[in-house]
Amino acid sequence: MALKPEPTAPFHSVQYVLRVLETISKHGGGVTDAQIARETGLPTGHLAPLLSMLRREGYVEQVTDGAYVIGDSLVLLGSGATRQQALEAKLQDTLTQLRDSVGAAVYISRYIDGEVKITQYAAGPRTPAVNEWVDFRSAAHASAVGKCLLTQLDVNGRRDHLSRHKIARLTSRTITSEKLLFSKLDSQPPTVPVLDLQEYAVGTVCAAVPLTAGAAVGCLALSLPIEHAHRLRAAADTLNRRAAPVVLSLAI
Repeated sequence: MALKPEPTAPFHSVQYVLRVLETISKHGGGVTDAQIARETGLPTGHLAPLLSMLRREGYVEQVTDGAYVIGDSLVLLGSGATRQQALEAKLQDTLTQLRDSVGAAVYISRYIDGEVKITQYAAGPRTPAVNEWVDFRSAAHASAVGKCLLTQLDVNGRRDHLSRHKIARLTSRTITSEKLLFSKLDSQPPTVPVLDLQEYAVGTVCAAVPLTAGAAVGCLALSLPIEHAHRLRAAADTLNRRAAPVVLSLAI
């Protein structure tokens, strides 16, 4: 099942998003999209969907004269001891909306201190989470989450990980050759979701897209039972398009 990058995917570079937010925050009384475009240098064709995403996520608001001001979500993430709680709550709300949008369990994973960690997820009765029958930390070579994280490491980083977590055959589809695994990781286009077609667990298919916020290594993923494998392509495309708010929450 090959996935191709979607040419119409929205423009969502984190650097440009942060530049827009900085511009809006400088203008306490509001600022028009034309002024934002002049100050950021962003083409209006890219700015419009970006502002739409920021409004939808509550990071900016549009007042009666059409000008943009900072929204409640950004205020909540300001600073202090409650910032982390506010960030986690915002991320959980975003994941819940994404779960309902793609009709699948969704996950945020980070590579922390040399280990694969699921930091947050959203699942439900009709969107069950994958059965972690083998610890995700030991299954990076087989899972969509793990492979997506490994693509973001250099060769030495990958070898270090596999020296601590030996490649094991989990299903008949699991890649057990380090050479073949590295070849597939190297040939993975950055704009195309990484797939797991029953490589980690029989009866489950998954997809993951990288979340690049600074130097952090992370990914956004989904899982579906095999009877819904026909929806994987569309769900993965939606996951890719909707990754921007998650990246933004991690970057702020």
